Amino acid sequence: MKFGIHSLEEAGFDIVALRDQETGTQVEIIPAFGALLHAFKVKRQQETLNLIDSYKDLQDLQDNLRKSFKSVKLSPYVCRMKNAAYTWEGRDYSIRKTIAPGNAIHGLLYDAPFTVTSRQANNQQAAVTLAYHFSDTTDAGYPFAYDCIVTYTLLPNNILQLVTTIVNKSGCTIPIVDGWHPYFTTGTPVDELELTFASTEKVEFNEQLLPTGKLLPCTDFAGGKLLKDIALDNSFILDFARPQPLATIHDPKKNINIAFYPGKCYPVIQIYTPPHRTSIAVENLSGAPDAFNNGIGLAQLAPGASQEFDVRIAITVS
Repeated sequence: MKFGIHSLEEAGFDIVALRDQETGTQVEIIPAFGALLHAFKVKRQQETLNLIDSYKDLQDLQDNLRKSFKSVKLSPYVCRMKNAAYTWEGRDYSIRKTIAPGNAIHGLLYDAPFTVTSRQANNQQAAVTLAYHFSDTTDAGYPFAYDCIVTYTLLPNNILQLVTTIVNKSGCTIPIVDGWHPYFTTGTPVDELELTFASTEKVEFNEQLLPTGKLLPCTDFAGGKLLKDIALDNSFILDFARPQPLATIHDPKKNINIAFYPGKCYPVIQIYTPPHRTSIAVENLSGAPDAFNNGIGLAQLAPGASQEFDVRIAITVS
């Protein structure tokens, strides 16, 4: 069989690995912490490269997860929320799960223990589905029950598909924004990488990195741009009139391309270059930061309804 799935214990983690047996490409997921994407390993000449900047071991994760939030699931909101508060259907809510008083960031599932519900491997693909049930009593600031179901699928030609399905288990309409927070690295400094993405607008931020509600014209990266001395922590609106992929990280030194093929459910792309500049976060989001307050991309999910969010990431090594 061309594709396989196996479990392993490494550096204190319980890992589910999807593997292309012919090429050696391997995707590793840590269910216990936000269905975290731990590795996307590809062969380059005689070496194996992990293109995901993850945690070196369990201690590293425990020390730094709530600082970096690397590669976790973002739900039911993404990025920052102003004052950890919002109003929904005439009622005011305050998020309890914060990293500091009034500082809510990256949702409520980033450290949630997902459960593996199915595995499938054949000659066409390897797929694993993970699920987490968010209870209406988990956080008084979001008293809405919902299921977050994530499926990772490794396909031929170094393609990883990530599909998230949100199912409203509440008796009322709920607000939802979905996203991912992976950091990518080729081993080459970020300053030597080229970034391209199809966008005509940027979300204007204030000094607290919260949207002002305005969209500004921006085509700076449409033709590709070297990241040398460029610092980014911004949200951009993708232009789906342009051909896919809608975003690409290119390493000209190693001839590696990381290409992103988001579904229209992910109209926002957040780019972040951390100060260490050894990796870059490319986040596919269904809405903007603070969407619960500004409404940019906010989904309203009716009782019993579900919504799907999908993106493909393709690696080319030459």
